[in-house]
Amino acid sequence: MVTSLPPRVHCKPGSTAVQAEKQLSRMEEEELEVVEELEAVLHLAPEVQLAIEQVFPSQDPLDRADFNAVEYINTLFPTEQSLSNIDDVVNKIRLKIRRLDDNIRSVVRGQTNVGQDGRQALEEAQKAIQQLFGKIKDIKDKAEKSEQMVKEITRDIKQLDHAKRHLTTSITTLNHLHMLAGGVDSLEAMTRKRQYGEVANLLQGVVNVLEHFQKYMGIPQIRQLSERVKAAQTELGQQILADFEEAFPAQGTKRPGGPSNVLRDACLVANVLDVRIKQEIIKKFIRQHLSEYLVLFQENQDVAWLDKIDRRYAWIKRQLVDYEEKYGRMFPADWYMTERIAVEFCHITRNDLSKIMRTRAKEIEVKLLLFAIQRTTNFEGLLAKRFSGCTLTDTVVKPEVQPPVSTNPFLDDDNIAEEAALDTKNDLDKPKKPKVPENPFHGIISKCFEPHLYVYIESQDKNLGELIDRFVGDFKAQGPPKSTSEDAGAVLPSCADLFVYYKKCMVQCSQLSTGEPMIALSTIFQKYLREYAWKILSGNLPKTSSSSTGLTITSLLKEKEGSEVAKFTMEELCLICSILSTAEYCLATTQQLEEKLKEKVDVTLTERINLTGEMDTFSTVISNSIQLLVQDLDSACDPALTAMSKMQWQNVEHVGDQSPYVTSIILHVKQNVPIIRDNLASTRKYFTQFCIKFANSFIPKFINHLFKCKPISMVGAEQLLLDTHSMKTVLLDLPSIGSQVVRKAPASYTKIVVKGMTRAEMILKVVMAPHEISVVFVDNYIKLLADCNTETFQKILEMKGLKRSEQSSMLDLFRQRLPNPPSGAENNSVTLQTPTPEQESSRIRKLEKLIKKRL
Repeated sequence: MVTSLPPRVHCKPGSTAVQAEKQLSRMEEEELEVVEELEAVLHLAPEVQLAIEQVFPSQDPLDRADFNAVEYINTLFPTEQSLSNIDDVVNKIRLKIRRLDDNIRSVVRGQTNVGQDGRQALEEAQKAIQQLFGKIKDIKDKAEKSEQMVKEITRDIKQLDHAKRHLTTSITTLNHLHMLAGGVDSLEAMTRKRQYGEVANLLQGVVNVLEHFQKYMGIPQIRQLSERVKAAQTELGQQILADFEEAFPAQGTKRPGGPSNVLRDACLVANVLDVRIKQEIIKKFIRQHLSEYLVLFQENQDVAWLDKIDRRYAWIKRQLVDYEEKYGRMFPADWYMTERIAVEFCHITRNDLSKIMRTRAKEIEVKLLLFAIQRTTNFEGLLAKRFSGCTLTDTVVKPEVQPPVSTNPFLDDDNIAEEAALDTKNDLDKPKKPKVPENPFHGIISKCFEPHLYVYIESQDKNLGELIDRFVGDFKAQGPPKSTSEDAGAVLPSCADLFVYYKKCMVQCSQLSTGEPMIALSTIFQKYLREYAWKILSGNLPKTSSSSTGLTITSLLKEKEGSEVAKFTMEELCLICSILSTAEYCLATTQQLEEKLKEKVDVTLTERINLTGEMDTFSTVISNSIQLLVQDLDSACDPALTAMSKMQWQNVEHVGDQSPYVTSIILHVKQNVPIIRDNLASTRKYFTQFCIKFANSFIPKFINHLFKCKPISMVGAEQLLLDTHSMKTVLLDLPSIGSQVVRKAPASYTKIVVKGMTRAEMILKVVMAPHEISVVFVDNYIKLLADCNTETFQKILEMKGLKRSEQSSMLDLFRQRLPNPPSGAENNSVTLQTPTPEQESSRIRKLEKLIKKRL
């Protein structure tokens, strides 16, 4: 900011110094006010100042927005010596001010003529726009004149065009009128002369021409011609019906020997007439053609019964051949007269058979019913090969589900091939569309037999009952399979025979009906599946001493102290395995049977097919068979375990080889397990279940007998530990014991054995531990067994042979050393962290080394 120096004050002679000071102070105040006003005017907004700096960049301090005069002067004159150049500095600033004033003056003068130039440019633009509007108006006027000229030129052409179109329409209408008038006259004349061949073509043309005059029906002449055409059509229809009535008179009158050309042409005319005329002709001809059938096969005739049903079908075959020879060319091909005759014959036959079977229901036998159904279905198949079924109006097409690929006897080879082809084409995630049956005539006659299929169902009930009785008798006569035979452990032959018979019945019944009879048949199947399970399978399982009142899980698991349980012979073991394999086959095949029944039955009835109860029955037989095998081997080991508990373990002086009771158990295992494994080779999963159940049964029993070994000395505990390790090794090798092919035991089984037998080893390790320092003994027990049950701890104290007083103090200390139970846990049991299998195996290895050193 630039400020001017204050002007000098000239004092007149005689003025006082006081007046001069007042004048000087007033001038200073005015100068300050001017400076403040300039600062207010020159103060710009920050955005404006920034824009100016970007457009006119400058390094001059005078151009800065925050210019400070004092700082600027101090910069120019930092010391007193620099004031010597003050005149030069002032001259430079004055020169700069003059240059700025010159620049401002030139810029202001340059902007003097800008307004005048702008007004002149605006006037020129307005003149150019006026000229443009004038030219556009001239072009528009010329276009209107041109359009008017074109209209005048084409006016005559349009008039000629309209005249031509109207003339053409008039000529066409007159021609149609002439044709219609002439056609009506000719039609009436030909109708009187019965010239049906010419009438067929002429009538169709007259009808087509008459359609062009629908909008002219208000003209009396046109309406009259239309009425004459309708009258001619009515007369033709009545005349043709009369001709057919005369040619094919009522029943009892002899028919003419062959077809008539007049009637053939009459059929062509009937195609053009109302459709009711055609239907009446067809109805009367078929009724007259089948009139003889109604007389020959009346209800009171012998040939009307089911045993002579072949004669019905032989008669219609002869009639169809006779029709083709005599009347095949008389009716148009699109009337399908041969098929219509056959369909009407089927409807009549179905009604007649239904009526006669209701009347003579007591005389219907199974063989007679099946004979009639077979002949009827064969005839329906013959109709499907000969005709397309296009005249059927009441046939319901039923969806047919493709059967799945299966190993059961319910699939034919053709069905399996079709299913494989479908699987390669269709996506398994997409639902399959129902397939239209190949025979549209299926059930058109045979539907009448469905209400009487209860005779067939009752017969199958009786036959299946006899079949089950025969199976029972054959099993008793032949006895159980021999252990040396190749069939030992195989599926019983009666099982395959049963399901083959089921397949035969199901296929036969599905050909007769897919409705309620199939539901009734499935109920029969369920009944005899249960009987087979209980009479053939469960009924022939070997009985044990504890199963005199029936086989139950409780009786199988019940221990009888001091009693010898009879051991199964090798033949009985083979029989149990054979029954188990048979039950497994029945379980899988019953599931496939359920699926097949659902495919054969109507879609609305699939929910009523349920064989879950029967599958559960076979599962129960499998479970009982496995439990019998487990009980047999478990019972065989009981005497050895009893001998173990009765030994005087406190008197054992040295550790030797495995004890005799271990040898006895291993002997029983080697006798039973290979037989069971070989007989269950086809059902490997159930052999695994047998091993798991045996381990779950034997290991707890072994530990219980271990607690009964009391008191035990240190050497006795070491011998028991060696025996326990031997038992663990045998149990781990149980699935492949005695086998030439060594397989790795299933992980689920190995886990059970390792967990159970490791607990037995830990019990013996606790017994071997010194108890002089009670705290150490108790902590060692809690650490090794991870079982804080006081009963278990007391049993171990009894095994060590401690006195009652010592046991009491130990129990008190044990209760004190127990960790705090979690919230909600029982007071007498606390769950501790179980040592890992790696830790347990490491401890066992150390113990084995210790025993070997002592030996």
